[in-house]
Amino acid sequence: MTDSGEGHAAPPDPATDEEAGEIRAADLGRWLREFARLVRANRDLLTALDSAIGDADHGLNLDRGMTAVVIELDAAPRISSPATLLRTAGMTLVRTVGGASGPLYGTLLMRMAAACSAPTLSAEELAIGLRAGLDGVTARGRARPGEKTLLDALEPACAALDSALAEGTSLGVALHAARAAADAGRDATTAMVARKGRASYLGERSVGHQDPGATSMALLVTAAATSLGEPADSATAGAPGSD
Repeated sequence: MTDSGEGHAAPPDPATDEEAGEIRAADLGRWLREFARLVRANRDLLTALDSAIGDADHGLNLDRGMTAVVIELDAAPRISSPATLLRTAGMTLVRTVGGASGPLYGTLLMRMAAACSAPTLSAEELAIGLRAGLDGVTARGRARPGEKTLLDALEPACAALDSALAEGTSLGVALHAARAAADAGRDATTAMVARKGRASYLGERSVGHQDPGATSMALLVTAAATSLGEPADSATAGAPGSD
């Protein structure tokens, strides 16, 4: 899977005086910009995956939505509240993205916003917010892990993040553990029978196809790991199970 692409370049981050361990609105903005970049770079892949078991529009729709999110962030560069930034992005996705991905990704971010009311977030508060987003997506989609949906990447990512932080690791290490878990969950969808959405109409014929929603969700977690945590090499050092 490629992670290069054009557009959505993040502007210089003005929050250079943040305290160690604090996550500010600017940091979350950098995360969403990186997600937008990855969606753009993988737009054709996401659409191709969706063409096999869905409407063939996941990559196009999500790229349109994340482009709109970046435009909103550019229009309000001084958003200082994590909750406001997440809510703005979530509402933009609901407004601009068709199909299931807009409501689901929008719900994820808006539920995170409701749980992230502090002016700056700790690693644990970010994890709580992501878990709240997971709960919102679960309720909105009426789905559960194992049904070949984006939850198959999101749920293990949340579990890995929670577990790593409980062991006292840094945010960077924890996010890279979440990334690995999301990638594994994404890959596991290939062998699953789809139980939700248009893909469920295929029944057993959906086996052998990687789920596009789990694929884009893994990109969201990858964006968090590369923009909110340390670089992969330094974050992996000292991780549970590493040499």
